Amino acid sequence: MMKQRQRLLILGSLREFVQLIQLAKSRGIFTIVCDGYPNSIGKKYADKSYNIDVGDTDRIVTICQLERVDGIITSFSDYLFECMVKIANKAGLKCYFSPEKLDYYRNKDIMKQMFHQLSIPTAKYVRLSSSFPDYLLDNIEFPVVVKPIDKYGSRGILVLYSIEEIRKYFDFICATSEIKEILVEEYNEGYEFNMMSWVLDGKIHVISIADREKTPVCTNDIPISTRNVYPSRLIHNVYEEAKSILQKVANYTGQTSGVLSMQFFWSPGDPISVCEVAGRFFGYEHELVDYCCGLKVENLLLDYLYDDTSLRSTLNKHTPFFEKSSAVLYFHGKNGMMVDNQEAAFQLSSAKCVKDSWLFYKSGERIIPHGVNPYAVRYYISDGTRKEIDRVTKYIYKHISITSKEGEEILYENQIPKYPEI
Repeated sequence: MMKQRQRLLILGSLREFVQLIQLAKSRGIFTIVCDGYPNSIGKKYADKSYNIDVGDTDRIVTICQLERVDGIITSFSDYLFECMVKIANKAGLKCYFSPEKLDYYRNKDIMKQMFHQLSIPTAKYVRLSSSFPDYLLDNIEFPVVVKPIDKYGSRGILVLYSIEEIRKYFDFICATSEIKEILVEEYNEGYEFNMMSWVLDGKIHVISIADREKTPVCTNDIPISTRNVYPSRLIHNVYEEAKSILQKVANYTGQTSGVLSMQFFWSPGDPISVCEVAGRFFGYEHELVDYCCGLKVENLLLDYLYDDTSLRSTLNKHTPFFEKSSAVLYFHGKNGMMVDNQEAAFQLSSAKCVKDSWLFYKSGERIIPHGVNPYAVRYYISDGTRKEIDRVTKYIYKHISITSKEGEEILYENQIPKYPEI
């Protein structure tokens, strides 16, 4: 009897999902993609697609039943992760997390409470309603990062310098939130890191630790993400402590399998301070793991559903101390400006060590900060050494340009931070 073909539902169909779709199809898996973007590129590669808002979980559960789906997966987005967990639970599909514990990863206030219960260092914070008294901020040092309780990405997040500014921007911060309160936490100026791991039998396996570099641009805006480099040049300083922290989190939430990622800060002489944890891989940079060591994180997602033996073998052989270095460079455009001349940015796509590039806007389109295009330009660069990665980065930073019809520069200028000699 012929073995029945596996049928996989993938939540998400934007560019970062293409490789996941292709890898699934290369295994003979029938792929069904679903999200609310009717013209997204991933739908061109899948066997079948549905244009349904991922938040309509009941409708997608019906699709799972109709299509006889035997697996569901997503990544790269906190919201997609949340929806996947809810859909899998309702549809009786395998999933590495449970709906009743989502708040540990999705509600910033509850996440902070978890950190405190586990004695995990994190920034001092306070939760405020619109009519908050000043004394609630007596133990908080300015500047502060102010954010919605339940949103993701950089939506509604500001850096503020006084109580008066918090009152001024309160409604803006929680405008898109279902919870009309905000989280205020002290601003951390230390080095920032992205860490990805996989939990197997309750044990943390570190996939990667990267330097997350940022550049300040406007007074009240959080610094923009400008470069992530794999592996971190400070990985030996943070690895053991960071791994121990994630193990505490997994033990606390009861997560015994699947993705667990973390953003954290560290400065020489200080303990790690955790920003947040998440049940997904990082989008627009996970490919760098492949460039550095040949591991495709999408294969971990697929193996989790369909090939436990391969999953275990891969994780047991893997090390995050990569011999090669790779980086992603992000360039942000100024809100509302219209793109015209992108020739310089296009020419840099063929520069030495550039492995892939993407110009997110066409001429005549306006920059939108929180649309489907998160950046104006993105480059992947890869070579054998961190020194060469830094050299190529500096070259691109110097020569990149996108201008308006009036000849005005649209891109913010990126910076490379100074690292300690350790």
